[in-house]
Amino acid sequence: MPSKALLDLAAGEVRRAVDGWHAVLRIGAVDHRVWSKEPPVLGASYAAELPFDGDLEERAYAARRLWRAMNGRVPSPAFHTLSKQRRERLGAAIRALDAHSAGGSYRVIAEALFGKKRIPDRAWKTHDLRNRTIRLVQGGLALMRGGYRKLLRPGRRHE
Repeated sequence: MPSKALLDLAAGEVRRAVDGWHAVLRIGAVDHRVWSKEPPVLGASYAAELPFDGDLEERAYAARRLWRAMNGRVPSPAFHTLSKQRRERLGAAIRALDAHSAGGSYRVIAEALFGKKRIPDRAWKTHDLRNRTIRLVQGGLALMRGGYRKLLRPGRRHE
């Protein structure tokens, strides 16, 4: 990676942390996050280190994306982009969790999420929206208990 370009782009955006140095490089309209063990040095050459661990695919994709941007090429889409459907489901799960935490019943939560007209007076115990509401609350609870970290690694099937 061209060191002068790295230093020019990171000017004023380099931060020291306990684990090393962090920089946010804005190239065009895209932010690239870079970490280094040592502070950046003018004139130094840099290389990407990609450990063969569970995050290899994401790191390789990010390194290629940064390289493309630094060399004036169009970067590919962000690896972590969530689909509209996934964003909507996460929003509904958080709303369901908030209502559940405030003591709302599944029926009350379903009415708030899906509208009172869609909730039947009878057969509520076996209705699809009741099951969907329960799954949304469970999803919200899982996010609250640390599952939100998986949002940083979407697309993985083995976790």
